[in-house]
Amino acid sequence: MGDSSLNPVVWLGVGSSFAFSGLFYHLYREKKKELIKLKEIPIFQPDEHLLKVLNASPHKRLQYVAVEGVVHADGEPLTSKFVPRCQGVIQKVVQLEHWKYWNNITRTWNSRTTNQKESSNTVPFSLVQPGSYISQVYVKVQDPLEASGCYMEVVHSKARRAQESLVDVVVQGLRGEKPMAMVECEEMLRVGSSLTGFGEVVLEGGQVVRLQAPQDGRSYVLVPSDYRSFMARHEASATMWMALTAVTGLTGASLLACIVSNLLGKRDDRSR
Repeated sequence: MGDSSLNPVVWLGVGSSFAFSGLFYHLYREKKKELIKLKEIPIFQPDEHLLKVLNASPHKRLQYVAVEGVVHADGEPLTSKFVPRCQGVIQKVVQLEHWKYWNNITRTWNSRTTNQKESSNTVPFSLVQPGSYISQVYVKVQDPLEASGCYMEVVHSKARRAQESLVDVVVQGLRGEKPMAMVECEEMLRVGSSLTGFGEVVLEGGQVVRLQAPQDGRSYVLVPSDYRSFMARHEASATMWMALTAVTGLTGASLLACIVSNLLGKRDDRSR
């Protein structure tokens, strides 16, 4: 075996470990900055306290706050097309086609997906205080489709293989493409689910509270959980980046210490 201290693979491992440690530490710092900004955002629930704060605010407006509550349909909710007794306020049904096409250059069949059909439906909805049977304060959610965030839940997903006849096989061979499967997926924002909205809150007419996109350009976000769970996920992400920083840093330091120890040992052997 050659001298491990001169092995380029070992030095590559040292350099890679320190490089990844620096990258993970950068991601940790960015996540901590994001957490600090999130913790500065006031958090409210749809209750009398929110009404009092709005009434005392200039123009009865809170520029950027978080409101957590439970989804409540203002009228008749939407019903799932596939799942019995599943109701929501936003519904999205997507049909995807998976195809294979012949690549003349590589002489192989490659895959591609096309969006064959997509439909979205919404009904007006509000956020109500969690755990309250009769809520006196409702926060109406304005233009939810304009908000970012993965707040929809997949309630149905089914794939069907394409049926092919002999004629279809011949035609598809000539065209160089053939269908493989059809995937049907339904997503909903369900009634009764927890939702936290980040945006501007305004009081209209003394009673109507509305959550809407901020006028100052900040992000309008809907999160499918309560505020505590949302913050816990961000804290866990920061902890993960810090742990990866420590692991890769210690790995690089250990490898470097072994190399230095090996070099010092060989120098002592020569001096004897």
